[in-house]
Amino acid sequence: MLPLQIVVIGGGAAGFFGAIACAEANPQAQVTLIEASRKPLAKVLISGGGRCNVTHACFSPEELVQNYPRGGKALRGAFTRFQPLDTVAWFAAHGVNLKTEADGRMFPITDRSETIVECLIKAAFNAGLKLSIGTPVISVKRQNEGFEVIFKSGETKYCDSEALLQADRLILATGSSLIGYKIARELGHHIETPVPSLFTFNIADPKLRALAGIGVNPVSLSLSIADKKPLQQTGPLLITHWGVSGPAVLKLSAWGARILHENRYQCKLYINWLPNLPQEEVRQRLLAVKQEWGKKAIALHRGVDLPHRLWQYLISRISITTEDRWAEISNKTLNQLVQEISQGEYLISGKGVFKEEFVTCGGVNIKEVNFKTMESKLVPGLYFAGEILDIDGITGGFNFQSAWTTAYLAGQSMTQTSNS
Repeated sequence: MLPLQIVVIGGGAAGFFGAIACAEANPQAQVTLIEASRKPLAKVLISGGGRCNVTHACFSPEELVQNYPRGGKALRGAFTRFQPLDTVAWFAAHGVNLKTEADGRMFPITDRSETIVECLIKAAFNAGLKLSIGTPVISVKRQNEGFEVIFKSGETKYCDSEALLQADRLILATGSSLIGYKIARELGHHIETPVPSLFTFNIADPKLRALAGIGVNPVSLSLSIADKKPLQQTGPLLITHWGVSGPAVLKLSAWGARILHENRYQCKLYINWLPNLPQEEVRQRLLAVKQEWGKKAIALHRGVDLPHRLWQYLISRISITTEDRWAEISNKTLNQLVQEISQGEYLISGKGVFKEEFVTCGGVNIKEVNFKTMESKLVPGLYFAGEILDIDGITGGFNFQSAWTTAYLAGQSMTQTSNS
């Protein structure tokens, strides 16, 4: 009897992890992993600033799912089967120990993403995987109870030559690649329109941009778009040469990914630079400074804990000059300053990039997937793993964790009865 032929399309984190899980659980199966580029695991290599943020030290599925703007509900059960504790144990069993940083992010103790890449490649080799690198898949067709995978096999003198591979089971782990969406759609699945997630905000204010490098922790951000309910996030913010970045901005962009896309990344952002102080307390502190330092320049005596250059920028936004004294400003101006500190209005004029992450909101409709096994509810024998699904998390290792989880479940389930 011929061994079960399993094909995994996509040589990223989810593809490798799913293929390894399948091969380790089913040594008799022939597992082939196909990757279009000549550099598998490229995204893993550059993630986390070259350190690879493998997962997050959040070991309660109920808490874990709260970090996914899309897909959290579907992942709830999946995380009871494979969660960050299991990820840590898997890598430890394969020779890589992880460490936890103060904010909960987990990295290899070597602080080198190469450690994770080398681990996955070694595990793939030891599990007997067949790797086909630099092999772009053109299409997949349903063939009897299996699949026919058509791919470019190289160039002849006159044209690209094509070849095909028969598969009894198939994992699509193509990330945000268009070919993955195309294949899923042709096999009958619906694709939620892919749009960017995890990005920075462009703010066309030269004076703000001149403060590049200044960070404030925490700030409270609120995104206001038309008649929609405001989206809010609190955390560190970094002023950049193009606007604002930092964890609070990235989280806000993730939760607002679709609505921001629909509004062409043009909307109002409200910043509370002192979220731990009620607005009235900010007013009282400024009044105290006015009474005690009335003859002093406002630009030099701020009375609240903000970076000096940021303070000077904020007062300039309500037309207070560097020469103006505290005693000279009216109560109306004081109230404007309180408002500027507690609810300053900024116009987002576009999105930037977050170079360490390339996360997409959108993909295969998760209602069409069985999250116990990651098998398609529409096409028996077809499985999904990773970012091809309409699942995305905030920054901090959550996107890798959903990749490990969905890939592991898919790999473990592949030789079980279809649609079990």
